[in-house]
Amino acid sequence: MDKLLVVKIGGNIIDDEEKLSPFLKEFARLFGSGAASSGAKAILVHGGGKLATKLGETLGVEQKLVDGRRITDAETLKIVTMVYAGLINKNIVAQLQSYGCNAIGLSGADGNAVLAHKRIAHNSPLGVEGYGFAGDVDEVNASFLHTLLSAGNTVVLAPITHNGKGQLLNTNADTIAQETAKAMAAHYDVSLIYSFEKAGVLLDVNDDSSVIRELTPAYYEQLKPSSSGEGGRIFAGMIPKLDNAFAALNSGVKKVIIGKAEELEQLVEGKSGTTIING
Repeated sequence: MDKLLVVKIGGNIIDDEEKLSPFLKEFARLFGSGAASSGAKAILVHGGGKLATKLGETLGVEQKLVDGRRITDAETLKIVTMVYAGLINKNIVAQLQSYGCNAIGLSGADGNAVLAHKRIAHNSPLGVEGYGFAGDVDEVNASFLHTLLSAGNTVVLAPITHNGKGQLLNTNADTIAQETAKAMAAHYDVSLIYSFEKAGVLLDVNDDSSVIRELTPAYYEQLKPSSSGEGGRIFAGMIPKLDNAFAALNSGVKKVIIGKAEELEQLVEGKSGTTIING
């Protein structure tokens, strides 16, 4: 079975052109035309929250965040669609093309790539509207993505999905990466890489040298905060990413690695970052 890398690039890299360009150059070297380093196909998943927030402020559209989650009202949905599926997605595609990587940029609506439903807010303090036009993934069109990859394309996937009834939805990019990796496991030997500004999962969020090299479910339970939110050695903002990682492993993904975007090749080779395993 051929190898596939699903790579999620973190927002702090997307927002910094000085970091994004070398990352994309390295990505193209590993996965572009004639690349021999990895011997794998690739899907690149991105977000871009800070750029969306800046545009919202410029246009006078208040950006609301609750517990780090964007509240996607109708006007904000227009902004994130323009920024994620437009500006950021096509900028990434253009740069990858310049580095010899034949990339095709998609939103979830293109080719019915990612079908989702509007998130239901159960007992939400936000009221009946909940998170607005935020989407939770129902299905990833693995056959469509497989066709594109088989034709020699690298897929660049923006976190804008649709509900099949004409409604676009804003969906968490980490979740898109996880669900895509799970769906593609029927066609490939899939590894999922979350690349961002940190060296991996850290015991001390302020100390990159405290990276955990290998994280099992049992060790994870020891380190994460209790249900009441007390204790824990792992930064709370990392918990959703780790929950996604273990969910992916339980659904056919071979390997999940979390680490620094500047060390992409080492992450691909398992020589850097934190490797999540079901041991």
